[in-house]
Amino acid sequence: MTRLKQSVSQRGFTLIELMIVVAIIGILAAVAVPKFAEMIRKSKEGSTKGALSALRSALTIYQSDNEGMVPLMKGARGDENVRVAMVPKYIETIPLSKLGQYHDDSNYVHVAVATTTPWDLNTSTITPDANGWVYTSANEGKFWVSCTHTDAKNEAITSW
Repeated sequence: MTRLKQSVSQRGFTLIELMIVVAIIGILAAVAVPKFAEMIRKSKEGSTKGALSALRSALTIYQSDNEGMVPLMKGARGDENVRVAMVPKYIETIPLSKLGQYHDDSNYVHVAVATTTPWDLNTSTITPDANGWVYTSANEGKFWVSCTHTDAKNEAITSW
């Protein structure tokens, strides 16, 4: 009698039960992995939007300190000129633009001469979709992201 109780209490899972558990885990993974990847993309976009806001705020403070004037940037040393004008007085450092699948993280500032909107990049002095940030001193100065792709909401990243 004790032998019968012992064999019943030590019974394990059957192959079918194990296969069902593995199938359920596989289904959960198939659903969760794409959602997780999309969450990573959205978090990077959120980080980039926050960094863009910080750059624009620093530019506004620069303007208030300089009687409405914006940093006038010309020439091939644009990134260096923006850093000299803005860092560290108005912003601690130029933040990274994090666009994940489209570009490597970058804090380079491309200076667009006589460009008023991101859509004018094709006639500008820089290459569109060049990674990092774009700054122009036209129309009271503007910063935007140097990326012509769309975000998770299918909106142009340059429209941020």
